[in-house]
Amino acid sequence: MTLSRRHVLLAGAAGSAALLLGACSARGPGADRRALDDARTARDAGQLVAGDGFTQVELDWTDPARGRAVPVRLYLPAAQASGAPPLALVLFSHGLGGSRRGYSYLGTHLARHGIACLHVQHVGSDRALWGGSPLELAARLQAAAQDREAIDRVADLSFALDRVLEAGRGDAWRFAVDPARVIVAGHSYGANTALLASGAQVERDGAAVNLHDRRVRAAIVLSAPPFYGAPALAPILRPVTLPSLHVTTTDDEIRVPGYWSPPADRVRVFDAIGSRPKALAVFNGGAHSVFTDRTLPGGPELNARVKAATQQLTLAFMASTFDGRAEALGSWSRQHGEILARFTATA
Repeated sequence: MTLSRRHVLLAGAAGSAALLLGACSARGPGADRRALDDARTARDAGQLVAGDGFTQVELDWTDPARGRAVPVRLYLPAAQASGAPPLALVLFSHGLGGSRRGYSYLGTHLARHGIACLHVQHVGSDRALWGGSPLELAARLQAAAQDREAIDRVADLSFALDRVLEAGRGDAWRFAVDPARVIVAGHSYGANTALLASGAQVERDGAAVNLHDRRVRAAIVLSAPPFYGAPALAPILRPVTLPSLHVTTTDDEIRVPGYWSPPADRVRVFDAIGSRPKALAVFNGGAHSVFTDRTLPGGPELNARVKAATQQLTLAFMASTFDGRAEALGSWSRQHGEILARFTATA
């Protein structure tokens, strides 16, 4: 279905778009950051760069069907022997103004635990938004929140998955993907992108817009804003039936001139989604950007604790979802009870 650019599929307006700033280009832990940035000199050749317990490569792909660049950063387990079993794959979508280099704390952690993580950069809503005249920033943010870009972001994920699955002998980074363990994840605007790829449907011109990639088997959404332009969330999110994990904080507030979204909106998304099973973790404290590589709001100690707990939570969710380890999420919640305001898991 072709949508008019006058429509806003996701967060609604320039102000709401500006809200999703949390994933702007960020700085990760020093040692990891230095190792990851070494890849800039090797990315054109698709050369793997070794980190501490992981390998990583940057690739500059282009989707020929759309003529759209799709840059990615791929994190892999350090040891990939010939004939190794297929890997679970997480497709990660950044927030507004972000890039493939953000959320490195999560990508490296997953790779160290045997999971491939592909961070996709969305060129219509990436870090390039911060360039140019400050007077035109609101217009750039508004354009990035339009229907066309929202659709392209989901298409970016599907194309990147295609490219990984079709990797050939000449691709040094190639690996076997376990088709039963393909997970989509994202933060903020990227969380909305992940939800659309998981089956969320909005209505435009009297018809549902369905962008579901049926190869996706689970979703991890960090700080998901609600979908606007519709009277209720349930009709949009009820079609999402695959397992989902929702992560937020008590201070996960989105506020800019002309727009405000309270932390309760993140819980509303969880309540409305049709996922079975589904889980919600709400941390005590931590701003909207706490799930990025940034460490400013809330101080370094809180940020470090929330990030470490989120790393472990993603693994517990995957163990519960794919390995039949029903106790994994409960064990995680007991371990981190001191910094949790709420934890809910439903079958």
